[in-house]
Order: sequence, then C-alpha cells, then structure tokens
Amino acid sequence: MPLSAERKAEYFEKMKELLGSYTKLFVVQVDNVGSMQLQMTRKSLRGRAEILMGKNTMMRKVIQDYVDENPGTPVEKLKEMCRGNVGFVFTNGELGEIREVLESNTRPAPAKVGSVAPSSVVVPAGPTGCDPGQTAFFQTLQISTKITKGQIEITTDILLIQEGEKVTASQAALLQKLNVEPFSYGMHLVAVYDNGSLFDAKVLDITDEVLAAKFGEAVTVLASICLVIGFPTMASVPHSLVNAFKAIVSITIGLENYTFDKAEMFKEYLKDPSKFAGGGGGGDGGGGGAAAEAQVEEEEEEEAEMGGGMDMFGGEGDGGDY
Repeated sequence: MPLSAERKAEYFEKMKELLGSYTKLFVVQVDNVGSMQLQMTRKSLRGRAEILMGKNTMMRKVIQDYVDENPGTPVEKLKEMCRGNVGFVFTNGELGEIREVLESNTRPAPAKVGSVAPSSVVVPAGPTGCDPGQTAFFQTLQISTKITKGQIEITTDILLIQEGEKVTASQAALLQKLNVEPFSYGMHLVAVYDNGSLFDAKVLDITDEVLAAKFGEAVTVLASICLVIGFPTMASVPHSLVNAFKAIVSITIGLENYTFDKAEMFKEYLKDPSKFAGGGGGGDGGGGGAAAEAQVEEEEEEEAEMGGGMDMFGGEGDGGDY
C-alpha cells in the first residue's frame, strides 16, 4: 500500500533532518532481515544511532532535494548507494562500536527454496536420525550412507550447496530433515559515509595495529634499499652506525697499541673467553666458550667481507681508511 501524501511529507522531513544532523552513516543491505530482527537492532542502537529504511526512489528524491537546498554538500554521493534492499544507519558516535552492534544482531535461518546461498553448506558425516526407510531420499541426492543402529548415517562430509547457488527443493528438504539452519542473516555493511567521504566498509577492518605493522614493514624495506644504494635516510642511518661500529671494533681488535672503551670488552673476551662463560647447563663451560669464540670469529669474518660496503655516512667504503 503506497504512503499517503502526509506520510511522505513526514518521511521527507525526517530524512532531511537526519542528513543535516549526522556526519556519519552506514549503508546496510537488509536482505532476509525480518521486522522483529530490525526492531531488536533499533533497540540496541537507541541513543547512539538511528536506522532509516525506505524505497530507493524516495530516498534518492530526498537526497536530491537536500542537495538542491544545500549546494556543494557531499551528501550527493549517497544517491548512487540507493540500489537494492538497502537502508541508512545514521550516527555521530564511534563507527567501530556501531559496526559491532550491527554485525552482532544476526539470526540463524533455514535454507529456503529458490534463495541464493550466502555461504557454502557442508553436511558433516555422522548419524542423521532418519529411519532406514528414507534411504532412497539420500540416494537421490547422491549421498553415500549406511545403516547404523537402526538409523541412516552419512559416511563422508558432503558439500551440499555452493556459495552463490540457488537452493533446490531437495537440498532444503534434506536440511529440514536434519534440523539444520545453515544460514545467518543480519544487516550487511555495504559502505561507510564519514564527513563527506564514502568508502567500502572493509576499510574499518584496518586497525591501528595493522597500520603500525604495515608501516614497520615499509620502513624495513626502505632501510634495506638505502643501505644497498648508499643513500642515507632516517631509516638507514641507525643501521649504518651499527655497521660502522662493528667495522671499527674489528679493526681495533687487530691493533696492539690502540683501543677505546667500548672495544675493551671484545678484546678481553678474545684473550680469555672463559671469563664470560655461563655456569648453568651442566658439564664444563669449555664447550660453550669455544662455541662463543667460534661465533665471534665468524662475525669477524663477515665484517671483513664488508670491504666494499657502506661507511657510517652512507657512502661507499674501500675497506681501507677509517
């Protein structure tokens, strides 16, 4: 039944008020969402967000009228989102919190004949609770079974429905016999509008931790490139300093008449590794000291191979003067 002129006018005023009052909103798809489920979602969001549903033509008309009354407003981007069974969830709060509420309000649902499967359905192996007289039904669906303790048992896991396929009558009947509700329906987040920017809802999956990890990876790659090409940057200078210090220590160890404070520990270690041997682990500490000495010698060999490497100022060294 179409809305009366008064109801349409009320709807137009309400949506315009929401567009002017809120700077953020979710565009949500509400396929297979019942009125009771929608009402429970409204209750959960009370005081934090408002849900607005309506016909796409009406919503586009309201948005166009609002744009005409407010030239230059970025709300015009929402017109293209009014396609399919969608609605708007307006909020000025934290988008992450509202998203959690929307995604948590889901309910299990049976597979209906002719509906498109939102996910694949796998029937696990095991007893079905069906009597042996229904074996022909399983054979029709090409499901291997056996009779165990007076009931039909499925012998292997069966991929019954692929994601995106339409549910057939036999598949729906089988799931009903097994008392399985394979799907869950709720508001599906399509897009997010935030202060004039419209973007995919998947962007909200990018947390501060993810950004920090990606930034760290980028800095590591940048430092590696700068070290190879000999171009000093804030990312590579700490590594250049460490490499330069290692090179200086390795040269100082080979000199008898010159040393400095930081190199003393390395010289002492090479003179008598037993001073630095640990006391735990059982057995004598000689093996550990020998292993440590071998490790230091190996490190010195690696540093010696840095002859054409980078000096502490990012330039190319010739392995001679320091």
